[in-house]
Amino acid sequence: MTIRKGNGRTQRIEAAPAKEWKEYLLDPLKDPREAAEYLNAALEDRDPAVFLLALRHVAEAHGIGKLAGRSKLNREHAYRILSNRGNPQLSSLSALLEALDLRLAIEPKTTPFRRRRRL
Repeated sequence: MTIRKGNGRTQRIEAAPAKEWKEYLLDPLKDPREAAEYLNAALEDRDPAVFLLALRHVAEAHGIGKLAGRSKLNREHAYRILSNRGNPQLSSLSALLEALDLRLAIEPKTTPFRRRRRL
């Protein structure tokens, strides 16, 4: 970066490199609790593409190659299912989540309806 001083002379100053946005995003996703919150927020969007993008971010935080090894998925298959056109099967999704120390869970949307007992 070049700045001009008050005396008309210019001086070159080296600025510290800024962290890239992706580094700020991926660092916290190494924590399983943060990753779970991030993935759950993506699920609330109800768009599968948003969830798959979030899953890719979490996988990138851990290293997709390493994650493929821990999940016992073929490395190329892991990259393919995490790509923009990815469409993982439940077994592949479960394997990836297991390798991330996460699990798939189903919850009711609302409070369960209680039936009244008839007398």
